[in-house]
Formats: sequence, C-alpha cells, structure tokens
Amino acid sequence: MIERYTRPEMAAVWNDGNRFRIWLDIELLAMEAMVRKGWVPESALARVRKKAAFDVARINEIEKKVKHDVIAFLTSVAEHIGDDSRFLHVGMTSSDVLDTAFAVQMRQALSLLIREAEGAFEVLKGRALEHRHTVMIGRTHGIHAEPVTFGWKMALWADEVRRGIVRLKRARDVISVGKISGAVGTFANIDPFVEEYVCRRLGLSPAPASTQVIQRDRHAEVFSTLAIVGSSLDKFATEIRHLQRTEVLEAEEYFSAGQKGSSAMPHKRNPVLSENLSGLSRLLRGYAVTALENIALWHERDISHSSAERVIAPDATIVLHFALGRFRGMMEKLQVYPDRMRRNLESTHGLLYSQRVLLALTGKGFSREKAYDVVQRSAMASWKTGRKLSTLLWKDKDVRSALTKREFDALFDIGYYLKNIDGIIDRVFRARRKQA
Repeated sequence: MIERYTRPEMAAVWNDGNRFRIWLDIELLAMEAMVRKGWVPESALARVRKKAAFDVARINEIEKKVKHDVIAFLTSVAEHIGDDSRFLHVGMTSSDVLDTAFAVQMRQALSLLIREAEGAFEVLKGRALEHRHTVMIGRTHGIHAEPVTFGWKMALWADEVRRGIVRLKRARDVISVGKISGAVGTFANIDPFVEEYVCRRLGLSPAPASTQVIQRDRHAEVFSTLAIVGSSLDKFATEIRHLQRTEVLEAEEYFSAGQKGSSAMPHKRNPVLSENLSGLSRLLRGYAVTALENIALWHERDISHSSAERVIAPDATIVLHFALGRFRGMMEKLQVYPDRMRRNLESTHGLLYSQRVLLALTGKGFSREKAYDVVQRSAMASWKTGRKLSTLLWKDKDVRSALTKREFDALFDIGYYLKNIDGIIDRVFRARRKQA
C-alpha cells in the first residue's frame, strides 16, 4: 500500500524484519519441541539460540540467486549458526513456516483493527448521547419520511460497528491456525507433537487437517470480514456526503483553518474524508473477491494464492486500519447543524404527519383505502402549492366529519414520533449480548 494510507503500527506488522523474526521463532520452537522429545541435543539448541540471527539484505541477495524466499532465509540463518543449522527445518516444508507466520501476522493486524474499531465505537457512542434529542427528518429513497434524531442515527451506526468488532474478533480466531505437518500435510517426516508445541507457543491452534498449506476458506472469511467492516464505513461516509450537500447541509466535515476545497473555486468545502472512505472501501471488496478466488488450489496445493496474498494481506489490513482511524477522527470533529435540520424538517409544510392522520381516520372507522385517499389528496396539494398540510386537511369535509378540532390538532405533535428514541439509544448501549 502506498505511504499515504499507511500508518506506522500496521506497517510494522508487514515489514520484512517482523516477518523474518516470526519465521525464526517458528524454526527455533520446532527445534525446541524436538529437544523435548529427545530427537535433537539440548546443547545444540543452546548454541543455536545464542547465535541465531538473520540479515534482511543478505536474504534478499541470496533469494535473487535461489529464487526461493524460505531457502534464502534458512541460508542466511545458517551463516550465523554454522553446523548446528542441520537441526533447523527438520521434516518441515516451506509452507509450515510461511502459513504459520502468516497466521501470526494476521493476528497482529486484526488486533490493531479491533482496537481502531473499538475507538470508532466509542466516538459514535459519544455523538449518540450528545445528539439523542437533536431532531432531524428521516429519509427513505432520499425523500422526507418521518422524524428521527441525529443521536438515534449515531446509535444505529455504533451498533453496526459493534457487530463489526465481533466479526473482527471472530476473524482473528478463524485465522489463528498454524500447521507444521510437512510436504503434503501427512506428518510423514515430522511428529504432530512439533506442530502442537509450536502453535500453542505462538498463540495459535493446530489445523485439524491440512495439505501443504492451511486451507484458504479461512483466509477468505477474514478478507470478507474486512470488506464488510469497510462497507459499513462506506455506508456511514455516504450518509455524511448526503448530509453535507449544499441543499441539505445538516452536518459537515470539519474544515480547518487554511484548508482549501478547490483549486478553481475558493468557496468550496467538500466532503473529502467521506469520499476517501468510500473509495477505500472499494479496494477492500476487491481484496475479498481475490481471497475467495484463492480457495480453489490444485490437489494438495499450488502457489496461485501466494502472489495474491503478498499484495492483499498487507494492503487490506493497512487500508482498513487507515480508514477506521480516519472515520474516528472525522466523526469526532463532525459539525452538526440542529437549526438547519429543523428548517429542513419543516420545509415540507407538515407532510411528515401524513401517516398519523391516516391512522387517526382508520381509528374512526374509515377503511384504510379511503383514509389513504383522503390524506393523499391534501398531501399532494401541499406538495405542489407549499401550503400547510394541516390547513388543507382541516378543510376536507371527510376529515372534519371524523375528528374534532382538538383531536385533529393533537396529531401534529412532533414529540409523538420521538417518544421511543431514548429507549432505542439506551437499548443499544446497554446491550451486552453477542452480536453477529
């Protein structure tokens, strides 16, 4: 991933030094397991641990010749430890190291993503509580529907982010699997005890069964999870973009002193952070497709997945790490305009009350079809003329025949629509249940 979207903590997970350190840990743990079984002298392990090292530049130099990264790594390590290198990689195949290390790196990456998602949840919770009574119009199909509050919207988002956190934790469990089972996964040249020992020491579970590689349905589930979380961010960002439209302007990304919105138009204040999030989410969905394609490998393995994973693993986790951080910061500073929300809500001259009048008429004995027709004809007139819905409805003889003036006026109380908002928000943040 390009430097623009790469934050240091996630970059550290995927740099060569971290990867090779994990490889070395695996090799040393495998040797340690063999010592415990008496297959390798304990003195050899002591010497190896003292001397074991690698040199990234040297590994790269060797790989140019041998065209094999694990052999290049083992050769570099052997140059440091000497003859005792014969006790390394005994009965193992390259993928024992590669796939097990990949699982460790993905665990590290997912832990960072979980932390960022939890931070985003806390920000949304704060905004939900802050704006629990900030009234705005709800929209369906982009058209005014009935009132909600901005805090309710934030609670809805927070609940979705919490589900994302649950998914990320589940993905971390799914990927926390290693294998040290040899060339085709049959343990022909290595004992299952070694796999068990190495995996447990690394915080992994041994794969119950593997070929030369861990099966890629696990990885596909993880990358699909990253895409789902990214798509939630896309959903939130798309809403902010709509709310920031000039004609709406109910919320707006923070515009800092000295910031410029356009090289041509000095007045521009664009939702660039939200647009950035929408764009990055497209990458995550693409990576998920690649991971799904990687499930189908020939026989006991081929390496068609390998080149793809070298790209999508760091890129997907780096992108989502950046996106979660950007979203959190954007929501912390989001400018919310309650007065504009109220003006927009009132701009349709009371059309939002149409369902309540309909229900009142059916309560007085009207068929639903007749009540709908009565309300709709006044609503359409209000839409076209800009006259208040209540004024037009009260002139309708059908309405006047069914409702007293007091009953009628009581229908136009916005509090009616908001009576359960506090309960919904409180329910979201009281929730202790596991969500999926």
